[in-house]
Amino acid sequence: MTLLQTRNLTRRFGGIRAVNDVSFALERGEIRGVIGPNGAGKTTLVGMICGRVLPSAGTVSFDGTDITRMQPWDRVAQGIVYTFQITSVFKRLTCRANVALAAQRRLTRKLRDRFALSPAMLEAAVDEALAAVGLGAEAERIAGELPYGHQRLLEIAMGLALKPALLILDEPTQGLAPGDIAPFCDLIRATAKSTTILFIEHNLKVVLELADKVTVMDQGAILAEGTPAEIERHPAVQQAYLGD
Repeated sequence: MTLLQTRNLTRRFGGIRAVNDVSFALERGEIRGVIGPNGAGKTTLVGMICGRVLPSAGTVSFDGTDITRMQPWDRVAQGIVYTFQITSVFKRLTCRANVALAAQRRLTRKLRDRFALSPAMLEAAVDEALAAVGLGAEAERIAGELPYGHQRLLEIAMGLALKPALLILDEPTQGLAPGDIAPFCDLIRATAKSTTILFIEHNLKVVLELADKVTVMDQGAILAEGTPAEIERHPAVQQAYLGD
C-alpha cells in the first residue's frame, strides 16, 4: 500500500548535494516524522516531493504515477498538499476567505463544477476546515490579525479544505503556544484517519508522540528509519542528532 516513493533522489546546488541518493517510501495512512540537524536536506526533500524543487537525479512516484516532472499545481490536483515552514496566508483577507480559496479550488476542478457550486456547499466546506483546527470562532477575523501560531493553524485549515491524500507539514508546531501543542497533536491524529501525513519537525517530543515511523536525515542522506522507540535507541542517531 505504498503511496509515495522516491528512488535515488538527488538535488545539487552547485557543488553541494543537499539531498544525496535518497530512496524513501511512505505507506498509505501513515504518519511519518522527518527529523535531522539544520542543513540535513529535509526541506529540500519535501520540496522535490511537492514539486517546488526539481531533482538533479532520481524519481518521485505518487500512487503509482511518476510525478518527477509534474508541476506543483498539478500535484495538488493529484492530492499532494504542502504547508510552508514560513506561514503563507493572505493576511489582508479574513480567515473564511483564505479557506474558501482553497475549498473552491477543490470543488471546482471541472468546468461544470463551477456552475454547480452553491454558496451553502462552499460555506460548509470552509466551516468544516476551520472547526477542525479550532478557528471556527475566528472565521471573520482578518488573517494578519491572528497570532503567528494561529496563522499556522489557518494554513493547515487551507490544506485540509483541499481534502488531500498526502498532507506535508514543514515545522507545523513552530510558533504555536505551549497550550496549543496538545490540540495540534489531536488534530493530526484525527486527520490521519483519512489522510497520509508527512511532517518535518524539530520538536522531538511531538515527533516521538505522533509518528508511526521516523526518518532521520543527516548530510543529505537517510541516516536511520524506524519506530520512535527504535530511533531513540539508535546509536548513530544519538550521536548525530540527539546527543550522547
